Amino acid sequence: MIRRTFLLAATALAMTAAVSPAQARDQWTKAQANAWYAKQPWMVGANYTPATAINQLEMFQAETWDPKRIDLELGWAEAMGMNVMRVNLHHLLWETDAAGLKRRMDEFMTIAAKHKIKTLWIFFDSCWDPNPVAGPQHPPIPGVHNSGSVQSPGADRLKDASQYGKLEAYVKDLVTTFAKDDRVLGWDVWNEPNNGGGGNYKPTPDKNKYVALLLPRFFAAARSANPIQPLTSGVWTGDHWDDQSKLDAVEKVQIAQSDVLSFHDYSWPETFERRASQMLSYGRPVWCTEYMARGNGSTFDGTLPIGKKLNIAMFNWGFVDGKMQTRLPWDSWKKPYTFEEPTIWFHEILYNDGKPYRQAEVDLIKRLATSPKGVVPAGR
Repeated sequence: MIRRTFLLAATALAMTAAVSPAQARDQWTKAQANAWYAKQPWMVGANYTPATAINQLEMFQAETWDPKRIDLELGWAEAMGMNVMRVNLHHLLWETDAAGLKRRMDEFMTIAAKHKIKTLWIFFDSCWDPNPVAGPQHPPIPGVHNSGSVQSPGADRLKDASQYGKLEAYVKDLVTTFAKDDRVLGWDVWNEPNNGGGGNYKPTPDKNKYVALLLPRFFAAARSANPIQPLTSGVWTGDHWDDQSKLDAVEKVQIAQSDVLSFHDYSWPETFERRASQMLSYGRPVWCTEYMARGNGSTFDGTLPIGKKLNIAMFNWGFVDGKMQTRLPWDSWKKPYTFEEPTIWFHEILYNDGKPYRQAEVDLIKRLATSPKGVVPAGR
């Protein structure tokens, strides 16, 4: 039965709460994780931001919250067989309006559940702009891929030890609020934590050192709420994930702490399959929480059937073309596409009005989503 209510913790208490790792629930054993995963359908969905928002701040701030558009777009997702969405949060949303954020998270999941979709929430993100600011966001930079996404916690907060307790409290409060909510698929603690940033932004000095310190604390903060949902954080770079001697300090935490393992891959199908096999070697369920960049060799046609065959949950990047402009390739940061469109879309599945960019891709998603676990039906 879908849980329709949520707890509203006192904001003043939540802002100052400290989390002791000793309070945290244990990591799921492999047996527990696999037993949970066996009860789930094969998961297929996208990384989701509505077309009307340039980033997670604009998506969830009260002034730009757009539930009607979300309902419309998630209806399109349901029609093609999607049953999960991965959605980014931000600590500034909680710090400026904790109660409002939780109301809107609840409303989002109510809409999603109506469309038979569960939500994977992301707490932190190391990609793009390292200097996030709450409030009105700038308009998209013409011709540039993902020109408004912001990091969390960002460069300044990452290095400020006096703020770490507040960041832990953000995690603990949200997980506590929805710890028993079956509309939540899971908690993605930190997206690409050891990513330098991307775009034309100045890298944060010693970033990995701070991330390696904080990531275990954030896992502990989430576990302290004893959630019924799994925790994860996905590895994304390199090709050695089954060799502990070649993992950096951040990757070792990700592999060691995740209940369900996850990874990203924007490469050719043979690379995806090799990386997937490396992750499966740990004996835990595996999610691919980002893939699909047509111009980079990662396509629905090549990659999605492999994920289905291996029973790996699949979340492609992008859904509806909008203010994030991720139909444009990564190299648009160096050469903006202001004169003409790229030869092929990089990400995204649908035009702004819901029309498929390529009908064959939508047909493939639906065909795989409606077939039994592990079965890849023959195409037309």
